[in-house]
Amino acid sequence: MRILVTGGAGFIGSNIVDAYLQEGHDVSVIDDLSTGRNENINPKARFYKADIGAEEMGKIFADGRFDVVNHHAAQIDVRKSAADPVFDAQANILGSLNILQQCVKYGIKNFIFASTGGAIYGEQEEFPATESHPTNPLSPYGIAKLAVERYLFFYKNTHGLNSTILRYANVYGPRQDPHGEAGVVAIFTQKLLRKEQPVINGDGMQTRDFVYVGDVVRANILALSYAEGGIFNIGTGRESTVNDLFRRLVDIAGVTVDERHGPAKNGEQKRSVIDFKKADKILGWSPQVSLEEGLKRTVDYFKYRRVGISH
Repeated sequence: MRILVTGGAGFIGSNIVDAYLQEGHDVSVIDDLSTGRNENINPKARFYKADIGAEEMGKIFADGRFDVVNHHAAQIDVRKSAADPVFDAQANILGSLNILQQCVKYGIKNFIFASTGGAIYGEQEEFPATESHPTNPLSPYGIAKLAVERYLFFYKNTHGLNSTILRYANVYGPRQDPHGEAGVVAIFTQKLLRKEQPVINGDGMQTRDFVYVGDVVRANILALSYAEGGIFNIGTGRESTVNDLFRRLVDIAGVTVDERHGPAKNGEQKRSVIDFKKADKILGWSPQVSLEEGLKRTVDYFKYRRVGISH
């Protein structure tokens, strides 16, 4: 297949690009490198440095003649979305609409969308949340993802564009950026390996569903051969406290460091965990990598590749 991966220089997208190439597909990547990295781009992929909202998308689609679009390009910082909702909407809603319009123009019928199971449900009423759980996102980031899901319903009914929506839990693993407001696993790992003091927000009893990036990649491979479309949670169904995560990482990293707590972050979700039974039943997907094993692989990656540690 000829596949376009937007955001293919980013943490999750680049891992997916590698897997698609390994499966023998012809892969193109669009990334503006605002958060993606050059070193993540597989040399076997065709690379376009571009913003998904730009007019040049038309030329890229005309040249590429894609069979599938896998859409991972996004403004992913939840706190930045709250500070600047307009910028977030421009990137995550208008940018996505530009891509969708090109899909319609060039007759693409298969669209895979990276949505969020961590932010789209808001403060959950049931644990773990199924795909039918009420969607009450607390951040503009979550609102934008939900808006694109709704647009995909429109594009399906109006233009026949099939979409597989993957609602990710908290994804972690190799290539996650430890800078800025990145995932807590990457931030803690970097600080521990630098022998710096990590700070846990609030009492650390907030929970998250941590899913390993390799498992997320498998979901994106399975989605290629599922033309029916639909919404699927991609998580483990298990919640872990941030305190537990910190203690596991300290043990794996083999360092001695205090458990220090800082102020709680305003609006931070208290509990987040999603149910993957639908993905298991329909896509044949279930998480394979345990949290302990995934954290070991992640620490090894940071330790031996020294990503984010040498500068």
